[in-house]
Amino acid sequence: MVKIYRTDEHIISQIEQYTEGIWVHMVEPSSKELNQVAEIYEIETDDLASALDEEESSRISLEDGYTLILVDIPSTEVRHEKKMYTTIPLGIVLKQNAIITVCREDTPLMDYFIRSKLKDFSTKKKMRFIYQLLLRSAALYQTYLRDIDKKRTEIEERIGQKTQDEDLIELHELESTLVYFATSLRANSIVLERLRRYKRLEQYPEDMELLDDAVVEYQQAIEMTAIYRDIIDGTRQLMSSVMDNRLNNVMKYLTSITLVMAIPTVISGVYGMNVDERWMPFSDTPYGFGIICAIIIAACIITLWILKKKRML
Repeated sequence: MVKIYRTDEHIISQIEQYTEGIWVHMVEPSSKELNQVAEIYEIETDDLASALDEEESSRISLEDGYTLILVDIPSTEVRHEKKMYTTIPLGIVLKQNAIITVCREDTPLMDYFIRSKLKDFSTKKKMRFIYQLLLRSAALYQTYLRDIDKKRTEIEERIGQKTQDEDLIELHELESTLVYFATSLRANSIVLERLRRYKRLEQYPEDMELLDDAVVEYQQAIEMTAIYRDIIDGTRQLMSSVMDNRLNNVMKYLTSITLVMAIPTVISGVYGMNVDERWMPFSDTPYGFGIICAIIIAACIITLWILKKKRML
């Protein structure tokens, strides 16, 4: 899918013609659409299609007649029937008369600009658009990071009640997401530093301020990711300790029950031996069976009292 946008007097509108100062937004484009745009703007098709490869890393490349910028942006996906987060590549191609973005799926980041929620946004100011896009991407990273921490808190609150297998899986997914975020944020930060140094790209003082803001926001997102990874690691260790403690309590309970049940088993086993009845206590005593049962009950009660006193129950 290829859509063309242009801003006039800070109002964005979708057009049909490839004119000056436009934004060509490509979402999961077909081979025909890639070849068409590549031919119009004299761009290598492989460079346009690089953003469609989920394994592509963030980088900036200066080519003849255009500049290719690849960054990772946050996105949502469903894993184990729950909403989770991941990162996907976003390709940005700078031409003299247009800016082209390529992504393999529609994202809230791009919708933010399409719906004109940002003031002072213009498709004609290409570098400012890129910095605004990166700044918004950093803000979206931070929003998702706070949501991840909120989910972690909900899991932690359920630890004292009854931990489910789903909680362990969700915690693992959150930890995996933070790994993806940390890798992408570091790679994007390197791209930002290179954008600051490249003299080929026309830079204005207002644009540089946006770039500085984006660098600060990305650094904050990196620090948040590191902090939340440490917290999740602590939560995982807490869950492991709680589950081990519960298992120990169950084992103590079963061991105590086994010990108590061993008393009547031993006594009945002794009385069931094939020996002369003259040598068995209470064999000739009236109500001997009742007396033996009373002794067994008393021994079990004493054993239970001792175990409870030693906190074995």
